[in-house]
Amino acid sequence: MMVKRKSIYTKDVILVMAASFFFMFSTMFVNPLINGYAESLGASSGFAGIIVGIMSIAAMFLRPIAGNLTDKFSKYRLSLIGGILILLGIIGYIVAPASGWLILFRLINGTGYVLCTVCMTTWLAFLVPRSHVGEAMGFYGLMNALAMAVAPAVSINIYQKIGYREALIASAIAAFLMIIAIQFVGDHAKPTKKLQKEKDKKHFKIIQWNVLPVAILTTLFALPYFTTQADIVTYVEQQHVNVAVGSYFLIYAVVLLVIRIGLKRYFDTVKFGVWFWISTISTAFYIIMLGIMKNNWEMALAAAGMALGYGIIYSVLQATALLLAPISEQGLASATFYLGLDVGMAFGPILSGFIDSALPIEYFYPVELVLIPLVIIVYLIYRKRLNGAIDHH
Repeated sequence: MMVKRKSIYTKDVILVMAASFFFMFSTMFVNPLINGYAESLGASSGFAGIIVGIMSIAAMFLRPIAGNLTDKFSKYRLSLIGGILILLGIIGYIVAPASGWLILFRLINGTGYVLCTVCMTTWLAFLVPRSHVGEAMGFYGLMNALAMAVAPAVSINIYQKIGYREALIASAIAAFLMIIAIQFVGDHAKPTKKLQKEKDKKHFKIIQWNVLPVAILTTLFALPYFTTQADIVTYVEQQHVNVAVGSYFLIYAVVLLVIRIGLKRYFDTVKFGVWFWISTISTAFYIIMLGIMKNNWEMALAAAGMALGYGIIYSVLQATALLLAPISEQGLASATFYLGLDVGMAFGPILSGFIDSALPIEYFYPVELVLIPLVIIVYLIYRKRLNGAIDHH
């Protein structure tokens, strides 16, 4: 007799996923606008760059704190505080009289963002059986990826029609919807007394050591992704290539959707190494395609390669991080994974700025191929641990 697979998509899981989509949408909506908005309020281009980057830099310092808090308090309470901080930050952007104020509101927004990312991942992992963490992270990652792809596309189109302040209202609405969604989640994921005792015995930790190789790989895969997110529009202009660059991230999101739905069963059963090699080859492929891109077909292939490369490894790394850590340190594991992401997010655009000023534009992408051997070396050193994660259930 066939045992019917119990669906992991309970009301609580769906609400947490919806909430994670809204807060991610809210944050990613602001990203492409904040630079121009800061300059429109009188910031120099250097100061505008600091305003953009301060959020990722603050996030790196706040991650370990958020991870430790997540293992001690109810996920609902921390997510609520995070959502309110995001909303306050965005309202601050809308009413800011001068660019200097944006630094303060970026820090408030960033604190909320850090709490939400660490909390929501851990909350979701808490709501599903341990053997389905991979599948749940796959769909959580998909919500994030869709928000990361759709939000910038929407925000760029809206602001061109109605202006910065008015466009930012949409971001505030998304943050508000996130706060509303979590009010209906039944299981607030409070740490159990036993886990609480285990945790209290331990001291404050900055990272979950088992998860360190995951964080390093996350950084290396994230660098070319965030470079592309920040610079693809200017890259295409400098190269004088005639492509519909506005649809790049939408193609990425659609391909990712297909991959995630098609492979969802396998995220909990296939070992890390298989995903690793698929993603590494795809990453090399999309970097080369972006380097030689001359038409829309080549751009679409690059976007599809990025979905296979970065899109898959993102959720595999996220699930692996949670599986490598003990239950009492899931928040810390999640924070360690996101720390890797923050480093890629903060330094990708900074490094690419240097590459852009030091080398001719045609070398902009080929230079990034140096990341491929680095990724392989890290994997080979830690392959036993990474491939063993799936047997830990």
